[in-house]
Amino acid sequence: MMDLEFVVSDAREGKKEELRLWLRLLSTTKLISQEIRRRLRREFGATLPQFDLMAQLYREEDGLRLGELSSRTMVTNGNITGLVERLEADGMVLRTRPEDDRRVTVARLTAKGRAIFEVMAVAHENWLREMMADVDPIIVSGLLVHMGKVKESARRHLSEDEAASARN
Repeated sequence: MMDLEFVVSDAREGKKEELRLWLRLLSTTKLISQEIRRRLRREFGATLPQFDLMAQLYREEDGLRLGELSSRTMVTNGNITGLVERLEADGMVLRTRPEDDRRVTVARLTAKGRAIFEVMAVAHENWLREMMADVDPIIVSGLLVHMGKVKESARRHLSEDEAASARN
């Protein structure tokens, strides 16, 4: 697999810093995501979108509307329906329609889904810890602070449409 940073490998130190940072962030995210996907599939027969959906439902015992799930997971409404249907078929999610609004569908984890997610979440946390084992905890803490600043700067410079969407 070619590293995304290859694009600017000829840039001298101190040049194209923002581009190099962005590519490093992308390539690191891609690297970790691919490994997490492999491990979820191998150990749990699950996909990363299924894991992400279950994580959102785990936080909300009363469940979430499918539209809310879609926005929280950045998965389209059509794909959320398919993910929920699959997890429901596996006995991990239950869909209901509230009495006060029959047009809405709410998904929530079943007891089985909660138990399985708890095992998956522990494994996920351990995988991340393993992949970052060679990074000093002080560096991890510093990166959290600095990346927070990068994220805030990016958020302040969003286009008008995106800024309104990000606030919602």
